[in-house]
Amino acid sequence: MTSTSDNVAWLTQEAYDRLVAELEHLTGPGRSEIAKRIEEARAEGDLSENGGYQAAKEEQGKQEARVRQLQDVLLRAEVGQTGVEDGVVGPGMLVTVRFAGDPDTEQFLLGSRELLNLDPSMDAAVYSPQSPLGAAINGRRTGERATYLTPGGRSVEVDIIDAKPWTG
Repeated sequence: MTSTSDNVAWLTQEAYDRLVAELEHLTGPGRSEIAKRIEEARAEGDLSENGGYQAAKEEQGKQEARVRQLQDVLLRAEVGQTGVEDGVVGPGMLVTVRFAGDPDTEQFLLGSRELLNLDPSMDAAVYSPQSPLGAAINGRRTGERATYLTPGGRSVEVDIIDAKPWTG
């Protein structure tokens, strides 16, 4: 599924559901747990020298940052199915390319970085469909060549070697 919006976070239904569940935990039981730990540490006395209090407050800050990140991603989410194995590049595809002049290939996921957070074993880069490279290859077929401009203004050619659905 593609979108014309530059701010869309493409997610599979499974990824969306996992992120919603994580957000619900962090804003419900997660907040209660951290509040309890802060209160227990506060009861120990002098807060300026209380390592447990400082650690709990730091964890609370990280947790709230993750809540804001999840809210942002879910607000921008476009939920779709992974692509079909027809050789056409699209969001949710694991794409193999070869940059002109380089004999090596590079494999990456075209989609949202949040998808990789769900599968830490995945060892691939992620390019947004709205990135210069992503926009240049989105909708193209295996065997085609695409050209895009880097943020520095340099023109880069890339050959699409393979495109298959990421099964995450």
